[in-house]
Amino acid sequence: MFAGIERAIWPGRPEVVVLVEQTGEHYHCATSESLLRGMLKLGRKGIPVGCVNGGCGVCKVRIVEGEVTVLGPVSRAHVSAEEEASGFTLACRVAPVTAVRLRVAGKFEQPFSNGFAGSASQI
Repeated sequence: MFAGIERAIWPGRPEVVVLVEQTGEHYHCATSESLLRGMLKLGRKGIPVGCVNGGCGVCKVRIVEGEVTVLGPVSRAHVSAEEEASGFTLACRVAPVTAVRLRVAGKFEQPFSNGFAGSASQI
């Protein structure tokens, strides 16, 4: 597991580190909020943002390391059962349980594949 740090800003609200592989950006996310909301709350831009409700698929990611818990249903139009079994999900529909390393996937992976050490085409 990569070096993730768990911390608690408020009692009962632990936070863990989330790392976006393609950009190297990391942020702290509460275990009670989605990966996407945690990023947005801090004004970060590592994960593409769409509807924030699981309907558009813009925030599709692959969880490379770490554990997440499901906050709501993931549309099969955007994440197939096979993809889900391989770690793909929507960042707006999962919360971190442990530190998480993820890769942006789907239609927005191409901008990340040029100029960054981790190529999205290797997903």
